[in-house]
Amino acid sequence: MLRPRRCKLCLRRSYPAHLPSWFPACRNAAVNMTPTNHDSKDTKEVASPSPKILADEKKTDTGLSSSDSGSVSQESLVDADGYGSTNDHIFSDPAVADHWRTTYENVNYENRHRFDPSFTWSAEEERKLVKKIDRRIMLWAWIMFCGLDLHRRNINRAITDRMLEEIGMDTNDFNYGQTLFLASFLVAELPSGLISKRVGADRWIPFLICSWSIVAGSQAFLKTKAGFYVIKVLLGFLMGGFIPDIVLWLTYFFKSNELPTRLAWFWTALSTVNIVGSLLAAGILKMRGIGGWSGWQWLFLLEGIVTLLIGTFSWVLMPPGPCQTRNWFRGKDGWFSDREESIIVNRLLRDDPSKGDMNNRQGVGLVLLWKTIKDWEMWPLYLIGLTTYIPPSPLNTYMSFILRQMGFGVFEANLMAIPAQFMFAVNLLIITWVSKRFKERSIVSSISNIWMFPFFVALVAYPNASPWARYGIMTGLLSYPYCHAILVGWNARNSNAVRTRAVSAALYNMFVQSGNILASNIYRDEDRPFYVRGNRILLGIVCYNIVQFYFVKAFYIWRNKLRDAKWNELTPEQQEDYTLNSEDEGLKRLDFRFAH
Repeated sequence: MLRPRRCKLCLRRSYPAHLPSWFPACRNAAVNMTPTNHDSKDTKEVASPSPKILADEKKTDTGLSSSDSGSVSQESLVDADGYGSTNDHIFSDPAVADHWRTTYENVNYENRHRFDPSFTWSAEEERKLVKKIDRRIMLWAWIMFCGLDLHRRNINRAITDRMLEEIGMDTNDFNYGQTLFLASFLVAELPSGLISKRVGADRWIPFLICSWSIVAGSQAFLKTKAGFYVIKVLLGFLMGGFIPDIVLWLTYFFKSNELPTRLAWFWTALSTVNIVGSLLAAGILKMRGIGGWSGWQWLFLLEGIVTLLIGTFSWVLMPPGPCQTRNWFRGKDGWFSDREESIIVNRLLRDDPSKGDMNNRQGVGLVLLWKTIKDWEMWPLYLIGLTTYIPPSPLNTYMSFILRQMGFGVFEANLMAIPAQFMFAVNLLIITWVSKRFKERSIVSSISNIWMFPFFVALVAYPNASPWARYGIMTGLLSYPYCHAILVGWNARNSNAVRTRAVSAALYNMFVQSGNILASNIYRDEDRPFYVRGNRILLGIVCYNIVQFYFVKAFYIWRNKLRDAKWNELTPEQQEDYTLNSEDEGLKRLDFRFAH
């Protein structure tokens, strides 16, 4: 194993070759083997090493301090998954620790009382604690997302029950309504994110869930096309901010390398809701005639009641942060002990010190908002979000409707959507695991569109395929590996600051919703029943998306090389001075490198 050289500017000690980007420059100068890419396992010798940034690079150092009451035995080791503390971390340098302690005090960071550079813990403690956080935080986040997607998708099942004819609409009218929904969804993303950052996600998200549940349930009383349009606009405004708000909330509890895996499980809510929703719809739609109502009216009403219960419980099951879990419902002692709170806070800050540079109820002002929008190096990720999810969206919306036109009944058309949703969830988890395993984002994410390519070719080449052959093609296409968890984690990782992360999450989702608006108008009424023209358009977009992923990877490699060159021009003393005193922040810092 290569041993690092010692820097006379540092304390007389050795440091590992892989260090975070915020480590003082003199420590970076102390290593003689440095990775050219923060995700790479390869190393090479350089004249003046570039800064290390990868917070999701696993640590394998073994030294542990036992200098305080929170210490663990020196024999404790970091395990293969990177759990456990070491004495070689970003805050090991007193100057760096003092710099960030001052920052946390100045911004009134809510967890600053748990910040302790000398605090240590065992791998077993951290592993058990992460499982506890999964149960307390991640599980409920998943349930809340199910409450969102239940109402985003139930319209697809309602239209199989003659809903459009009964309120005087056709396919094009339905598309216009979906466009209004997505447009208002898009418009709401950024304002909702700013409100959530100011008042706290634990207050704002429960309010949104309760509100959209009431509005969605009122669809049971629809009589006209105009009423449909009004409700779709209201739902878009209320649902728009949920996803970026919940993702930011999750960053308060999970490290950057843990987030993509959690988000992968989070997005299994999509397939879960489609499967469970299809089963529910198959039964509820048979209630047609009860009370003089159609089946689709009962569907909206009953599912609105279910999600209203979720929203009500969210008021008491969403703590503001890891050190703020005590209340009348969660208990006077809260969910975490004092030691567990210290472990959560210190492991998060050692992974990414910038997670404490804003209070969780501190708003983002117009100046900071404009600075984030001007971070042009984030825009390639936004452009990926714009087009990546367009190809499967129309078919996902219309699959049950197409099956009805192919001669299948309402019950069968809803149940036949289940296999694709099951495989969708499996492939989502697999592709996210592959991305984490190989520390590769862009190339792995491109597999999503590569998967869809042959299925779209089949739909275009064989427009007169038999019903069962067409069903097989559509099922295979919609089983594609969904890369959204990778891209959201990638966006959060490259943001490199709470201020940027809060806004960039909203901007990214705004681009995604813009793509969904485009997608909602590709299948047109005159293109029925199999939308051959629409599938040709989608095939072209698939080809564009595959190329785009590789272009964005090349872009970030190029930007990192430029920063390497500028950084290596500095002396070790200049690098340390920059690290501690520069006013550059977020992804503008010279000691930051982009993930790709």
